[in-house]
Amino acid sequence: MSREDGGADRVDRVDWVNVPAGTLRRGTPTEEVPAVARRYADTRVPAEWYLKEAPAAEIHVPAFRIARTQVTVDQWARFAAATGRPAPQGSPDHPVIGIAWEDASAYCRWLGQRLGLDVRLPTEDEWERAARGDDGREFPWGEDYRTGLANLVDLGVGTTMPVGSFPEGASPFGVLDMAGNADEWTSTLYAPYPGAPAEVPDTEDWAFDRHITRGGAFRHDRDLARCARRHGAYERDLAAIGVGLRVAVGPVRPLRRV
Repeated sequence: MSREDGGADRVDRVDWVNVPAGTLRRGTPTEEVPAVARRYADTRVPAEWYLKEAPAAEIHVPAFRIARTQVTVDQWARFAAATGRPAPQGSPDHPVIGIAWEDASAYCRWLGQRLGLDVRLPTEDEWERAARGDDGREFPWGEDYRTGLANLVDLGVGTTMPVGSFPEGASPFGVLDMAGNADEWTSTLYAPYPGAPAEVPDTEDWAFDRHITRGGAFRHDRDLARCARRHGAYERDLAAIGVGLRVAVGPVRPLRRV
């Protein structure tokens, strides 16, 4: 846990994971997209959705910190009480869901003031770096999908579980629940990757919110557990589709006290 959290109440403290500067093998090679679509054909995801991951590129990502677990109902309740927002639903140690992007960003600012840090949502590249590590793996835990390493639809739970319930599904840096449980907002607005295939749309006007989400939720299939999979909030009911958040800091600069 970061020293900068020392003056905060216990529930506000964050178990930060240090992600070192390094190269992210981002996305999926264009020529491999048809094979990916065939591998997950049973999920009925159209091949063109995977094209949004193309082309693959090597991206330098500066060092940053990311929360080991998703923001919980208990943590959000403190923010809601302090800011006059409705109290969240769910068990205290489950991820909070049904959160609009603007409210997720407001939570980051509020928490940052309490911790004396520039807390924010992770960028899309930071999220993928935290999930994939250095080796471009398919899932946070490795190359092969295994039921029981994430709370996705195949587990059959049908709702959220306590954060950190799947330690064997941790990413290379030890970040938990980067697949399943709650879909996670990033700070990145959707846009095609540079050099994307012509079929990739320039905008996703059909989305309820155009910010990228990552990781998938309890209602999603294993295709959304893939580290490269780019998603979004395509329905208005953010609780039904399980949208939550995880916080990040970086580069680490304590806020100025005035």
